[in-house]
Amino acid sequence: MRGRGYYGATPPGLWGRREFLRVGSLGALGLGLSDYLRLSAGQPTPARGDACIMIVLDGGPPQHETFDMKPDAPSDVAGTFRPIPTNVSGIRICEHLPRTAMQADKFAILRSVYGDTAIHFTGVYYLMTGFMPLQSVDFPSRGAVVAKELGSRNGLPPYVLNATLDHAAGPGFLGSAYSPFWVRSDPSSPDFRIDDLEIPLDMDWSEISDRRWLVKRLDAQFRERDTKGLFSDRERFFQEAESIIRSPAVKTAFDISAEPERLRNRYGRTPLGQGCLLARRLVEGGVRFVTINAARAIWDTHSDNFNRCEKVLLPEFDAAFATLMEDMHQRGLLESTLVVVAGEFGRTPKINPNAGRDHWPKVFSAVLAGAGVQGGQAYGSSDSVGGEPRDNPVSMEDLTATIYDRLGIDPDKEYHTPTNRPVRLANRGKPITSHLV
Repeated sequence: MRGRGYYGATPPGLWGRREFLRVGSLGALGLGLSDYLRLSAGQPTPARGDACIMIVLDGGPPQHETFDMKPDAPSDVAGTFRPIPTNVSGIRICEHLPRTAMQADKFAILRSVYGDTAIHFTGVYYLMTGFMPLQSVDFPSRGAVVAKELGSRNGLPPYVLNATLDHAAGPGFLGSAYSPFWVRSDPSSPDFRIDDLEIPLDMDWSEISDRRWLVKRLDAQFRERDTKGLFSDRERFFQEAESIIRSPAVKTAFDISAEPERLRNRYGRTPLGQGCLLARRLVEGGVRFVTINAARAIWDTHSDNFNRCEKVLLPEFDAAFATLMEDMHQRGLLESTLVVVAGEFGRTPKINPNAGRDHWPKVFSAVLAGAGVQGGQAYGSSDSVGGEPRDNPVSMEDLTATIYDRLGIDPDKEYHTPTNRPVRLANRGKPITSHLV
């Protein structure tokens, strides 16, 4: 077995208020080579970001119906949608992304990304960590790495997970200290609230403090035998959980109801739309990394691909992403925030008998914006049917390295697992620096 899921339960490393109360009550950023060469040539080093929003299009969005259309291909490849011009000359995307088309000057399309698996479970893990899953090692998600490298800011949790992902978004071998703050409720719900930011009505802080004191006394005799740092990790978690619950700034950042109704409507009253708006509030408040997805495998269009894309998937994404781009640009957040849009793989060039497209990891598209990424361009290309990279291929490891590089994190930095196994953050991937930044 190459990986493990934790369906139906809170995965290890994904902690919430309930765990805090239950257990608490009972028991030099440097310069890379590309920077050096730019400085030597008298060119400015491009700005880097200090936060990231990652939008996961879980299920594998079809490149042919989004950012890499093939209108001149045979009909069983091209499909029924047509491309439209964007606000950047020469770049065309799907007709059902009209609002996104008007923001194309703010983002770059990677049309030559490829992976190594056509299985959802392994593909999502690969996308979120940059590694294929192994039974012997649980690799940390990018959010956990960013939390470790950049740390917390303004008293907010450094890594927030507003997603249904439950097997690829945790801290892995880094330990629970770098777990995400998991938003389990739907931000598009009229009664959306974060339960983890409140203590129960039948408790007060003095009672919690008394119980925490008792836990420390009971744990004292075991600490001397703790060779793995489990107690220190747990104690750090409790301290951070208490700080988060007490913080007015945290409550303000999560209060999406404070946004104007008109803006909320522009994002779309959908899990993805309101998730993007919440992500903007969070990075504006100080969160380093926010992961969003609307639902598990929602883009898995083996059948009825065109109807589902036209009626639901593309309009929801179009409203959410286009408004996020415009909103962040107007607030000056795009300069310091990297926005990533990707699925775990793409879809087959040929349309199947059920009017759908099947899993296809050989080439697919991703989108990057902000943090020094030059918008208004398409990097790389696929062949005439959208089946394989034609030029400038981008591996999943390269995508990972690019994300870290844009956040000022050395992609070649080496971590060590608890068994002292060396692990390079980007698994030997190389950041895209030519043309993209």
